[in-house]
Amino acid sequence: MTSLSSCVEKYGNQIYAGVLGKLIGVYLGRPVEGWSYEKIRDTFDEIKYYVHEKTGVPLIVADDDISGTFAFFRAVEDYGYDREIPEKAFGDTWLNYIIENKTILWWGGLGRSTEHTAFLNLKNGMEAPVSGSVETNGKTLAEQIGAQIFIDAIAMACPDDPDLAVELVRKAAGVSHDGIALEAACHLAALEAMAFTEKDVNVLLDRAASYIQNPVLKEMIADVRDICSKESDWRKVRDYLDPKYGYQVFPGCCHMIPNHAMVIAAILLGGDDFQRSISIAASAAWDTDCNAGNVGAFNGIRLGLSGIDAGADFRTPVADLMYVVTSDGGSVVTDAVLESRKIIKAAAKLNGQDVELPSERYRFEFPGALQGFAPCEFDHGIMAPVRLGNMNEVSDENGLMIHCSHVADGVTANVSTQTFIDFSKLAKNFSTVASPTLYSSQKVVTEAGVPDGGKVTVRPYILYYDINDQIQVMYGGTTLLEKKRQRFEWVVPDTMGMSIYKLGYEIASRKRFDGAVVIYSIDWKGAPTNFAQRGMLMTSIWNTNPLWLAGFASSAVHFAADFKDTYCISNIEDDGLVTIGSREWEDYSVTSTVTFSLHKAGGLVLRSAGHKRYYGAALVGYEKAVVYMQKDKKRVILGEAPFSYAEDSRYELTFAAHGGKLTFSLNGEMVIQAEDDTYACGGAGFTVSGGTMTCDSLIISVDNEPCGHASMSIW
Repeated sequence: MTSLSSCVEKYGNQIYAGVLGKLIGVYLGRPVEGWSYEKIRDTFDEIKYYVHEKTGVPLIVADDDISGTFAFFRAVEDYGYDREIPEKAFGDTWLNYIIENKTILWWGGLGRSTEHTAFLNLKNGMEAPVSGSVETNGKTLAEQIGAQIFIDAIAMACPDDPDLAVELVRKAAGVSHDGIALEAACHLAALEAMAFTEKDVNVLLDRAASYIQNPVLKEMIADVRDICSKESDWRKVRDYLDPKYGYQVFPGCCHMIPNHAMVIAAILLGGDDFQRSISIAASAAWDTDCNAGNVGAFNGIRLGLSGIDAGADFRTPVADLMYVVTSDGGSVVTDAVLESRKIIKAAAKLNGQDVELPSERYRFEFPGALQGFAPCEFDHGIMAPVRLGNMNEVSDENGLMIHCSHVADGVTANVSTQTFIDFSKLAKNFSTVASPTLYSSQKVVTEAGVPDGGKVTVRPYILYYDINDQIQVMYGGTTLLEKKRQRFEWVVPDTMGMSIYKLGYEIASRKRFDGAVVIYSIDWKGAPTNFAQRGMLMTSIWNTNPLWLAGFASSAVHFAADFKDTYCISNIEDDGLVTIGSREWEDYSVTSTVTFSLHKAGGLVLRSAGHKRYYGAALVGYEKAVVYMQKDKKRVILGEAPFSYAEDSRYELTFAAHGGKLTFSLNGEMVIQAEDDTYACGGAGFTVSGGTMTCDSLIISVDNEPCGHASMSIW
């Protein structure tokens, strides 16, 4: 077992490189996913760098390889970093974070999409691993590629511990897959876990062979190794592999064998050249983003950041940015630094260790990290050219380094990072459900400076979508920077409930400034003290899904702007949720005025950590009020009271959490008070079962009652 210091000091950068490698590989292969080998060859010859612009798609996209990898990994976090975590926990994690027909998976239908089929099995009461077994779904479905594409984060949490990586991945991949696909996923997990300390690919393949029992998989890997030892031209290798292992040989639409073969071939033929390896995986067709993503993760771990940086600049365009699209909307817009912290923490915890990680959202602690920051594209007037880097490139400190050129009177430098979806750069292939990470009334705390001397002013700003879906800007006050480090605060102004999609900083100077400004950290804590969407906000009956509504993650079948109230929410089944906010929200209250139509139950939600784990406060069957704790399929009634209410009448509901105390008030009068400590934080919103309710306004507020929890753990 590794020590805490080696886990953080030695493996931290490798984990970050593995996360980056995964992102880069996916973004390289995604634009040509589904293309034939011949079309890729004839259009691009080889895909050596990003081709998204030539194919008319954004670079940063929602992708099942990214969302599944980092969402399903949360089972390790959510279940207390238990080395003996049961298979069922991974299945329950699917149900909590997946929104049916919207997030993570290819929703290709029962019996066609392996993951969709497994999800339906789970939804109908089956538990993992039966949900993904050959006995349940048949050999063809069980042996498609999906077992392999979601496992990298779990393997990265097990540095130099292939036994644990294989055990955890077997449980995670077994939710949806079985047979040869399950073994291939475990094989890759072992390779990645061992790549932290062993760099020789052939040694790694020799060692990983002990985790394979299936003779077909063994023979294929041996065959790939043999041809790659004799032939260095990857096209000739592919020509050899295709008639033996191509899609036409195996049943189903995306079988594991062709793709695992190409992953191994790309690793072998790419050698110690990171760019070459992912280029081969993306150029060879089959499942391009999956294969390049797995190869990128493996070689990110094995070759480290220096390996990624040895070729073309793959990092600056990505700037660490990623979408992990789940029902936990506030965690969707994220970056490689934040996700790496989670994996590093898991690596330590799985070894029985604690680890101290930065508490600020933006700390830029890894070499070259940008955490989504880029030159701002919004029209701020006349803008000077900006180049971004990290302070750790030139010193032993960390921070976003903003290299300014020709900043002068009337010419500013502007940088920003996403706090929500940029809808001008949104791919349509996968649904992108998200909530903002930043809200009006939150206090942004920034530490910045001019390390090499000089005087500039800096002022924060937000970009947000107004009620007509147009982009607006709001600036904060200016701060004079004239020393190495200064701390300043800004309370985000009221956007009238409209979604903030970027946080930025404007750098200005009366006299010409050519130099660097460094942002050392940025953070905000807790729930907004006063955030609200109020009244009827619809501006056109033909636009029932405006951008101000897009800040909610909805598992309710119908969620739209209403003609009289703010929202209309309808769900045929039980427990359709609509939530906004993030894991940073701890002690707060949520208020709305609700009108019921046909329904079984409906009300408010808070501390939602996914749509199967939350506190609910609801009116039920026209006769009572209840407060409950929902944890996967288990519901615990924490309190109830008789309450007679009527259809088409308006009721003001307020649900509040302070530490372990929960209160439910109706029309200004508290009717239920309960206590529970299952959840300490999470988003807020609505729940409805078997019908419809309209909701006038959503108001989030924080009062001065003492908070009982400071932890961000949901368990």
